Formats: sequence, structure tokens, C-alpha cells
Amino acid sequence: MACAVHSFFVISQAMKTIAIIPARYQSTRFPGKPLAVLGGTTVIERVYRRVEKCVDMAVVATDDERIYDHVEAFGGRVVMTSDKHRSGTDRINEALQKIGGEWDVVVNVQGDEPFIAQSQIEAVVECFNDKSVDIATLGKPFATIDEVENQNSPKIARSHRGFALYFSRSPIPFIRGKERSEWIDNFQFLKHIGLYAYRPEVLREISAMPQSPLEIAESLEQLRWLENGYRIQVALTDIETVGIDTPDDLLRAEEFLAKEQER
Repeated sequence: MACAVHSFFVISQAMKTIAIIPARYQSTRFPGKPLAVLGGTTVIERVYRRVEKCVDMAVVATDDERIYDHVEAFGGRVVMTSDKHRSGTDRINEALQKIGGEWDVVVNVQGDEPFIAQSQIEAVVECFNDKSVDIATLGKPFATIDEVENQNSPKIARSHRGFALYFSRSPIPFIRGKERSEWIDNFQFLKHIGLYAYRPEVLREISAMPQSPLEIAESLEQLRWLENGYRIQVALTDIETVGIDTPDDLLRAEEFLAKEQER
């Protein structure tokens, strides 16, 4: 049975979890975004405060002294990593080796997701109660066909047991015999939410692998994992998040925060 987000879930005491939050300063579309201020608090501190509530340890992994010093200043754990990494997954792997310790699950929470929910983190961790799961991530049903057709929002096709079959920037599946405007009413298209969790040994393995043909074609690193036979469980969520990739996203996040505080 596929794991899902519950209104209340307590992670098994036997499951030792660490969340590592990759945060780099250099971003083409929004340099310095981890230090951008949202509602009086930096984006990276908002992420950290949410994450630390639901794992045994939360750590920021960065390649920039400004971010490092800021995290230390607000009392967070932080580790310096190389500026040569090709992905957040590789940065997390280096951080884990530096941190050490014995962990059952490593959670990758993006440093630009200040509205990540505790229940979403718990949902991906819950997936590892199934011994066959190597990696876990999140999917959320799309609301409109315009969202489905956005190539910057990857889609997921998954099995009846909730395992990922494929990720794509294109709408998947193709709905034969229906007008495109009708697709959303005839299939539950799933949006990929970029929250991951791994078994530590799997994280080490996938970080050592070269890029795969499908990964290069779609520019989605999770396709490398599928091509190499790893089983990715997709938990479901109905909670919307607002990732911050651009200054305009920060303005949207301010509006989202105001609405959240009104509830």
C-alpha cells in the first residue's frame, strides 16, 4: 500500500532520521535566496525551524560562508561543503559523510521551501517501513491542465503500489481520444514535489553514478535512479507549497504567508 500524508503520524522511535537542507548562495535566477527575508525571517531559517521539529537532527549543507555564518548565528547546525557539486543530492552525501553517525533515513529538504509541512516530511519517512523502498518522494494532484503543461513542474507516473514508473516534464500519460482541455477530468495527474528521503547506503551509491541518458534528456536526476533499478516510493500530499526560485516567487510567498497566518 502506498504511503500518504496523514493529519497525525508519529515516526517510529526505531527510525533514526536526519534531514539535510542544501543551500547555495549562487543562483542564476535569484542569487542569495536562502538569505532573502520572508515575513521578517530568512528563507533558510524558516525551512530549518520547520524541519527540526520532526527529525532527530536537522543540518544545513552550504558552500557559502555567508549562509554558514547566518545559520550558526540563529543557532542552527550547519556544515560547509564543496562548491563543485552538480546537484543537491551530491551535496547532501558529502554533508552526511562529514556529520557521521548511524541513520536509518536521510531526508533532503530544499532550502528554498519555507512552507514544507511536518506531515509531508513524516510521509516520506513512513515509506521506509517497507523494506523494499530505496528512495521516497512526494506527489500532489494537479488542479488545472495549464499546471500539467508547465514544463518546469515535473509529472509522475506511478504503479498501483505507489512506486514511481517515470518522471517527465511532459504531461504523462497521454489521454487518447480526449481533447487536451478534458484531460484533467479524466486522469489524476501528479505533480512532483521535490522532497526526497533515502537510505544512507542508497544515497552513497546514487551520488557515485554518472548521469544517465534519460536524466540528461529531461534534466531530472531522479531518472538516473530509476534507470539504475532503484525503487522510488511516491507518497501523496494535498498540501500546497511555494518554492522560491525568483524574486517574484518571494512576493508570492509573502502573500501565501499572510494567508497562512490568517488561518
